[in-house]
Amino acid sequence: MYCRGAAAVILIYDVNHLQSLVELEDRFLGLTDTASKDCLFAIVGNKVDLTEEGATESGEKEGHNPSKAGGGCASPRVPKQVQLEDAMALYKKILKYKMLDEKDVPAAEQMCFETSAKTGYNVDLLFETLFDMVVPMILQQRTEGPPQTVDITSCKPTKRTRSGCCA
Repeated sequence: MYCRGAAAVILIYDVNHLQSLVELEDRFLGLTDTASKDCLFAIVGNKVDLTEEGATESGEKEGHNPSKAGGGCASPRVPKQVQLEDAMALYKKILKYKMLDEKDVPAAEQMCFETSAKTGYNVDLLFETLFDMVVPMILQQRTEGPPQTVDITSCKPTKRTRSGCCA
């Protein structure tokens, strides 16, 4: 539940339920306190395969008809309740809460995604984008900062002395 030491945090909500985005903000905004200043935040709307708009994006684009998936019983398509702009607004709230300047971090358009875990729509894009941002950050931290390990071979073991009742 904590962000301490994380290079990136992925916050996920359901695009079909506005309340999930509201609860995401309510529950997790405070937890971002434990994240470092350079931690990346991705806001991800999931379940686009269940929306009217997502039916074509996540299924037909990949070459199969989503209405035939699952043995012919398709899930009813619903209008999307949460727009990408709502996720971008949450991303900007996180930046403001963390007192980060929008010029110093990736743009909201880069850090807000809509995916379908069921069909895999945009899942690779999400992880590839984060990977491409996180790896250079980690490499830079390693070259700039002190080593994250302790060399125990240079330490001399302390000489034990006998004392007390068992001497």
